[in-house]
Amino acid sequence: MASDPMHQFHIAPIVPIELGGYDVSFTNASLFLVLGAALPAAFMLASSAKAALVPGRMQTLGETAYGFVHNMLYSSAGSEGVKKFFPLVLSLFLFIFTVNMVGLFAYNFTPTSQIVVTAMMALLVFFTVIIVGFAKNGLGFLKLFAPSGIPLPLYLIVTPIEIISFFSRPLSHAVRLWANILAGHILVKVFAGFVPQLVEAGGALGAVGAILPFAMTVALYALETLVAFLQAYVFTMLTCIYLNDALHAADH
Repeated sequence: MASDPMHQFHIAPIVPIELGGYDVSFTNASLFLVLGAALPAAFMLASSAKAALVPGRMQTLGETAYGFVHNMLYSSAGSEGVKKFFPLVLSLFLFIFTVNMVGLFAYNFTPTSQIVVTAMMALLVFFTVIIVGFAKNGLGFLKLFAPSGIPLPLYLIVTPIEIISFFSRPLSHAVRLWANILAGHILVKVFAGFVPQLVEAGGALGAVGAILPFAMTVALYALETLVAFLQAYVFTMLTCIYLNDALHAADH
């Protein structure tokens, strides 16, 4: 386990449950998915429980998170986007950021390292865009695939490209988050694994040689802390952009 960089992604049952012949066990993935929802909810409730004109530290953190996501959504989708989608966007950001950060601690599990988790979030956004787009714009939503202001013959080229681009959104949306988290955790584990191996194999000389992979592990860990935030930001920002298409497709 210590030298296997893929072991950290294995899903293991905590409470085995079988229902109707199907395995519905409560696993390590289930636990950290629950934590990813419970911790942000507890944080936002705690930060607003004793709201004051002069905010304390907890209230300041809560208002900062709220304002950060609010400004992101407002700049992309305007006031209508904030009115309709702010709870969804805030929940996505806090959930992804929380599970990314919690997963950096030793022996913890990172749900966003599983493609099924990131794919379900991406599909949630994708189908929300389609449903809201048709509900608000009717068939005008199809203007998303035929932007105005270009010569008529170019529609033969532009429209297929726009259609392919639109339907590839869930794939790129999901893979971007999954691949960055997966690759980063593997790199950290690989370099961290070199440290005990060099010490065990080379004694005092190996301990000296282990300084370099140890330094790389620390540097990569710092980078992964930044990536945990950046990937939550990128996923949320793309969500805001896609939701703007749903609201204003007819304006294209």
